[in-house]
Amino acid sequence: MEKGNDMPAEWMVLINPMAGNHKGRDDWGKISLLLDRHKFTYQHHFTEYPRHTIELTQDYLRQGYRNFIIAGGDGFLHEAVNAIFTQTDVDPRLVTLAMIPVGTGNDWVRTFNIPSDYEAAIQIIRKRKALRHDIGRVFYHVNGEERSSYFINMCGLGLDAEVNKRVSADRERRELGHLKYQYHIFSALMGYTPTRMTIVIDGREISHEVLSMSLGIAQYNGGGMKQLPFAVPDDGVFDLSVIKKASKLKVLRSTPKLYDGSFVELPEVATYTGKAIQIKSEPKCSVEADGENLGESPFRFEIIPQILNVIVA
Repeated sequence: MEKGNDMPAEWMVLINPMAGNHKGRDDWGKISLLLDRHKFTYQHHFTEYPRHTIELTQDYLRQGYRNFIIAGGDGFLHEAVNAIFTQTDVDPRLVTLAMIPVGTGNDWVRTFNIPSDYEAAIQIIRKRKALRHDIGRVFYHVNGEERSSYFINMCGLGLDAEVNKRVSADRERRELGHLKYQYHIFSALMGYTPTRMTIVIDGREISHEVLSMSLGIAQYNGGGMKQLPFAVPDDGVFDLSVIKKASKLKVLRSTPKLYDGSFVELPEVATYTGKAIQIKSEPKCSVEADGENLGESPFRFEIIPQILNVIVA
């Protein structure tokens, strides 16, 4: 779409053409026909390179757009959220995000039962039922320098972050879907050593030998794993699931429990909630946020309660 000075349409649709093994590109014709059929007034723009979503979102906010449809996956949504919260022109509470799932994982939408069927997803957007969603911010380190990123779904530490690195780097098994995550859980687990972590939750300090940790706002990551089964996206607190040191055989046997959330009943798992969280580890460990690999410990997590309007079923 050519940028112009006309009054903005009701919706700006941002499409990741690479999402879901090029589904964003290949399926845009179907999606646009459905938007037209349901009488949406919209403009659209395909992204062209990594982080282009951030530039586009901030540009269109300055042009007057306040309603965005994200046609892509979790990483695409992550970039749109970071665009909204790293600009100062528009109050984030005035912005509304809706999602048409086109990615491979599509984890954030699972919490809200937003289907991958385009017709059904667009029907949900048309009804405009909105929830004021919490947003998290994680502070991490790269080469000793502190940086930060916003997230809407979940962060993974320890083994979770290592698996995410391997999944992100694996371009040869795209067709396997969630089986790719299982493959890399197995391969990463074989050489992974639990990490001693000191966790401070709202001033209370705890310490564990941690194999893997999930911290976030919504319930799913890793292509359908229900790693935070008790998370409520607008309750103003983070949920944490800590998988402590366990035998590799037990971890492998328990992997199916990740998909229905029942793994939290295992004695090796502890769950917590909190608003302000600090984590130190020995040795250093990595963090991913909404599937995006970031940096190393130490970490700080802050929650911004009920700050962003999202369309839900």
